[in-house]
Amino acid sequence: MLIPIFFVLNIFFCFGLKYTERKVVILDNKQYDKKVKDASPNSPLLKNCVCAFVIGGLICLIGEGLFTLFSYLGQGEKESAAWVCVSLISLTAALTGIGVFDVIAKHAGAGTVVPITGFANSVVSPAIEYQTEGRIMGTAVKMFTIAGPVIVYGCSAASIYGLIYYFFLGGNV
Repeated sequence: MLIPIFFVLNIFFCFGLKYTERKVVILDNKQYDKKVKDASPNSPLLKNCVCAFVIGGLICLIGEGLFTLFSYLGQGEKESAAWVCVSLISLTAALTGIGVFDVIAKHAGAGTVVPITGFANSVVSPAIEYQTEGRIMGTAVKMFTIAGPVIVYGCSAASIYGLIYYFFLGGNV
């Protein structure tokens, strides 16, 4: 009889489990909502909206300025648009790498998520965070944890739209 008791105690001590008596409290929805509301800080909604609008608008203004610059340098409309995308993604990746974009995003909120800069940040941030685990199992594996589903469903939706357009609307480009 002593052997099973020592065996059970050994399992508890080996795995760091401690036996403690806990009291179970059952809350109804109103009580739970009150506890959540008391524990959650109030967010300044108007200030957050204004910051998101202003900083998101500044990002778009930078994009328009780059578009004008590339057009002035002799690029066509499609080429200028492509160069703007490449420039904004590269700039965001660089700013994320040196830690500046996170400070901007902290104040801007959704203002940095909506433009293409949010996509670049969502790819670079996990890659930086997991680089200590190695190039393959850290950076490469974790790089698309946030942006991966967006890429997959975006490409899938574009393919379905292209097939519908081709088969039902004649496919004339």
